[in-house]
Amino acid sequence: MSIYDSNIKRDVEEINKLLSGVKPAAKIVSNEKYLPLQQIFYGAPGTGKSHCIKEITKDIPDDDVIRTTFHPDSDYSTFVGAYKPTMQEVPVLTVIGTKQVPVEDKVGKAVTERRIEYDFVPQAFAQAYVRAWGDLDNPVFLVIEEINRGNCAQIFGDIFQLLDRKDDGYSDYWITPDEELAKHLRSEFSKEDAIDANAPEDIRQGRKMCLPPNLHIWATMNTSDQSLFPIDSAFKRRWDWKYVPIDTSKENWSIMVNGSSYSWGQFLDKMNAEIGEVTSSEDKKMGFYFCKTPDGIIKADKFVGKVLFYVYNDVFKDYGFDRECFKDGDETITFHSFFLPNGDVNEPQVEKLLKKLKVNGTEQTPEDLEDKDETTRGRKESLVSVTYNGEKLTLEGRTQFELYLDTLKKIGIDTVAPIIENMKYRRLECPLISKTKYEPIENSRGYNYVQVGDYYVVKGVKYYTLIRILEDLKNKHGFDVHVEFR
Repeated sequence: MSIYDSNIKRDVEEINKLLSGVKPAAKIVSNEKYLPLQQIFYGAPGTGKSHCIKEITKDIPDDDVIRTTFHPDSDYSTFVGAYKPTMQEVPVLTVIGTKQVPVEDKVGKAVTERRIEYDFVPQAFAQAYVRAWGDLDNPVFLVIEEINRGNCAQIFGDIFQLLDRKDDGYSDYWITPDEELAKHLRSEFSKEDAIDANAPEDIRQGRKMCLPPNLHIWATMNTSDQSLFPIDSAFKRRWDWKYVPIDTSKENWSIMVNGSSYSWGQFLDKMNAEIGEVTSSEDKKMGFYFCKTPDGIIKADKFVGKVLFYVYNDVFKDYGFDRECFKDGDETITFHSFFLPNGDVNEPQVEKLLKKLKVNGTEQTPEDLEDKDETTRGRKESLVSVTYNGEKLTLEGRTQFELYLDTLKKIGIDTVAPIIENMKYRRLECPLISKTKYEPIENSRGYNYVQVGDYYVVKGVKYYTLIRILEDLKNKHGFDVHVEFR
């Protein structure tokens, strides 16, 4: 059975369907029926090139996806393999007459010792090559991260010639491996069930090398790094190229600065526009996942240390800071101005830059941002009315927080306070309801409270948190509370 008959292989339409819900959704664009044998995913840093490959290969067994990363010190030996010293258990020999014989202990067991021996150590390419020839019906992926950060001509060596593929997927030109590699291949393929029955004898004996049609070599490349080791045209034409564009609307992430939340996607749009104007290219722009965060919230220190450091030192340092977004009156907003004398982030100064870029901000609390789990992220509802024990309280003449607070008073603040205080909707170091008036956390604007009886109720809580608290009072604690929202 051919690799192309395998049910693991998917044609372009099926792959596009598979990736339709993937973020980032870098779809396969090809006139070929099957996945490209050699393909480079390229684009700005943070667009999700590696993630795209991971999604496509997620159903492939781990042993059939071999990964490596190129860097300036990479060479043929680190990509294909080479003889290296290894620690091995070897028998202790002695000379009896003219012969060397193993030394035995008192019970006749051979005595061994650990000794440094030289052996061929296969690297990513050799591992993938052997794996692919092992079963031609199963796809094998050799994934090269940051392919242009290494000298490809030096790294591939004579393997370069194998990249020319015929219509059937086999290499158009075969090569003769050096003796060390040939010996390793003979040894590997001599093992039981180590090579497909349809493999040619020259391949089986390691006399010749040829890429099989089930070996896919895929790579990633940041366009911002393409000048590190330029890739020549002869190398380029042997690959399919898949551009992964910048998409800033993937998720609703926020930058948390000085007690306010600023749109990460909008920041990228604004800053990338500035970068594009001064560089006249997309090479230095940032993708959505340039700065990763597990909860959708990019804290000020991470934003400065990773994002603004890149903007200042890897982009505008070479072009100057005469853009309006870097101006504070007649002064320039310098990178060191984002830090206080003690090394902490100067959040008001960071906020000043975001406002100069005209990034929309919303004053929020740490609790608001922490509460953005999958059930609330992106909710656009707002409270309209709350009915408790048949009595309806509407929004008319009230803010949403006041409607929520009046509901708690109707139920009885002494009754609900212990429940809400133990709910998961919490500020950093501050419950939403407490008998203690907490001190502001560091770098925040402080807490706003409304005192009700013996309790302090925190103000400024987002609408979706208020809705969830009231819904939990009904669904989890049995209170006759009915919430209407839009």
